[in-house]
Amino acid sequence: MNKIAILLLLFSVLLFSDTLTGKKVFETYCWGCHHQTAMAFGPPFSQIADTRTKAEIEAYINSPKSMYKAFGYKRTVMTQLHLNAKELDIISDYILSYKGKQ
Repeated sequence: MNKIAILLLLFSVLLFSDTLTGKKVFETYCWGCHHQTAMAFGPPFSQIADTRTKAEIEAYINSPKSMYKAFGYKRTVMTQLHLNAKELDIISDYILSYKGKQ
């Protein structure tokens, strides 16, 4: 292989090995309170996905203290997360991937 091909291959491996996934965002921010299909401190992603839209999920993650009443909750203990737009998009899609799963 020539040097350029080797450099491109190395760059591709580095680029794709650090790809942000829903599982990585979940493990970083959510796993302490939520599980994918089992009840933990907070509701499981399967329950959230069955009752919320992508926009509702993102709104609640962005601002739980201002959204809890709109969701019909008496209070919230959800931590204010400071996700960037990509992380928010990825985690909301990851949550929705559990729709209909028990």
